[in-house]
Amino acid sequence: MIPSVNPSGSDTRGLLYYLYETGKYEDHTDPHLVASFDGMSPDPGRDPNATLKDLQQLLDQPVMALAKHARPAKHVWHTSVRAGPGDRILSDEEWVGIARRIVAATGIDPGDGQPGCRWAAVRHADDHIHIVATLVTEDGHRPDDFRSGARAQAEARLIEKELVLRQVAPGDGTAAQRPTSAERHKAERQGRERTAREELREAVRRAVAGARSDEEFFDRLAAAGLLIRKRVAPSGDLLGYKVALPDDLNKDGEPVFYPGVRLAPDLSLPRIRERWAGDAQDVPAARREDAIRTGPGSPAAARRGTASAVWQAVLVVEHGEDAVAAAHIAAAGEVLDALAKTSAAHTRRELRDAATAFERASRSHVRAVRGHDRALRQAARDLVQSGPALGRGEDGATTAMAIDMLFFLITAAAHWHARKGHAQQAEAATRAAAHLRTAYQAAAAQPLGVLHQRGRRLSRPMLQRQTVLLREALPELAEQILAEPGWYALAATIAEAEAAGHDAAVLLSDVAGRRELGTADSVSDVLVWRMRRTADLPADASHLPETSTARRRSATRGTTTRPSAPGRQRSGEDTSRKTL
Repeated sequence: MIPSVNPSGSDTRGLLYYLYETGKYEDHTDPHLVASFDGMSPDPGRDPNATLKDLQQLLDQPVMALAKHARPAKHVWHTSVRAGPGDRILSDEEWVGIARRIVAATGIDPGDGQPGCRWAAVRHADDHIHIVATLVTEDGHRPDDFRSGARAQAEARLIEKELVLRQVAPGDGTAAQRPTSAERHKAERQGRERTAREELREAVRRAVAGARSDEEFFDRLAAAGLLIRKRVAPSGDLLGYKVALPDDLNKDGEPVFYPGVRLAPDLSLPRIRERWAGDAQDVPAARREDAIRTGPGSPAAARRGTASAVWQAVLVVEHGEDAVAAAHIAAAGEVLDALAKTSAAHTRRELRDAATAFERASRSHVRAVRGHDRALRQAARDLVQSGPALGRGEDGATTAMAIDMLFFLITAAAHWHARKGHAQQAEAATRAAAHLRTAYQAAAAQPLGVLHQRGRRLSRPMLQRQTVLLREALPELAEQILAEPGWYALAATIAEAEAAGHDAAVLLSDVAGRRELGTADSVSDVLVWRMRRTADLPADASHLPETSTARRRSATRGTTTRPSAPGRQRSGEDTSRKTL
């Protein structure tokens, strides 16, 4: 049950016209009154003798009874109340009870003999109603509707339990402001997929990702094509900003500007500045100058660096102090935004959806202490400065590596929020992880396919030796890994690591033991990317020669008996002479 209280308005007739309109909106079917303050209000939807003006005048009567100077300028209260996804279709009688409980809980019509406002509930779709009220009580006073949105949410949680509906995670006041119904319908009329508010929020988030100064931030906003207004104090100090889409105009043909704080609580200028203020803490001047002189690296290098930074951040989120963990979770959102901005076409949509979902998980009442998240913010900056990545070769393979690492960081963030009781944030992080899983599958298909084929072409003695190595290094995971399709890709990676001079058993044990693997769809896939990153192996193996060095080592230092099929050890075979 999802109530959404909109900002107060001034046009009762206009709102009623929208609620009863059927020609413009496909979901407006059979609009009719289901409940009202007196149970006898005229219904323009089903009573041929009733008009919108009749209903409007009835609702506005207490307002018009006041002297003109005493009438509130914004006297129209409006909320939609929507059933949750997957809920059954409720009857009109059930919606009557829901409407009465919502207006009582919010103070619009408290009942128990207390004076209330006039209101009406209109149903024009199967899954929701709209409640319209005028904010003057029958005795001419303002209702006690303070924090009506939060009160409506609290009542909705009780209604869900009593009607056995989907339990919606309770909010904590840190969510971004939702688009109003007027904004949504404007977007529909203009053929936009999202509202202007949502497009601006994403654009500002992307501009913030890895930025280090006001100038860089505003340059990025301008480069994204946004209109910018800055709020400047008499002293010349910059106090705030507003942004608008060039083609989002009001009725007078002027751009509609949104302050940063109205896009999301952490997009106000003071909160944004906390990010780059933290970047400067404890960073020697020489290092800052080096960072300025150093040009952008390749997309592949930026993605490999991102994977390393994310790898370290997982441990912080799992075991660090709350304020430090919160900073890393917030910075993870910047990395997602930067990766989505620079990704190839076949992963772009899922990464964008992951970033959008995780936006809700990046804020909570645990205030982040900036500065500890410098590595993640630098990773976001490197991604932006390196530019768009190709969907193939080393760019594509390192993208899969970075997404794989990010999946574990976002999953760790979901667990952290769950432990803190942050239900909406935990749910948002879980949704983001699902999008990352899909993006990973698209990014990893080609590079893992190459590794799989290389692994299948390894000699049977080498595969046998690596099977023994796997069982000794990871006895608890070995049989699961050997049964996975990704085993051959891991075998090829082990061979490359040995050819590069690494102790493969130690490397394998190290990368498996440093982070949890329980949430992985394929343990072998995860170990492939961890080994390739740690051993500094190319992420894309398509251009590499076959590992002849590793084959020669296998021939001279492998098992001394006739090899069996991969994953099986014949009775009596001597595996004790395997050299690591």
